[in-house]
Amino acid sequence: MDKGGLSLGKNMSGTESIKKTILAVDDSKVMHGIVKQVLGKEYRVLVADNAVDALSMIYHEQVAVLLLDVSMPGIDGLELCRTVRSIPQFQTLPIIMLTARDSSFDKVQGHLAGATEYLTKPFNEEKLHQLITKLLH
Repeated sequence: MDKGGLSLGKNMSGTESIKKTILAVDDSKVMHGIVKQVLGKEYRVLVADNAVDALSMIYHEQVAVLLLDVSMPGIDGLELCRTVRSIPQFQTLPIIMLTARDSSFDKVQGHLAGATEYLTKPFNEEKLHQLITKLLH
């Protein structure tokens, strides 16, 4: 059962717990693995490697936080962010740009596109956890 970005799963004691869903959109399979490793214990992590698949997942899954890379083939993360923000039911969805682009100009572009937060790769795992916790509470 999925409601409001939540998914039922088993915790370490075998009882059911509710995990929020994070969607990571990045064209790098390596990044998919890293995000799953870093966040997988606390969250249900879904991955997409392009904007079209990501939009489909956003509509079909209850995503609580969206992680976006900027540099992707076809529709980049900035355009995807603007698209998501233009859809009324996703205007408040927390979006974290998670990208190697680290100039001030890139960060401003990310925020103008509608990103809630902006983290650069390689990212600090604890900082990502703190951001997600802050955005979900």
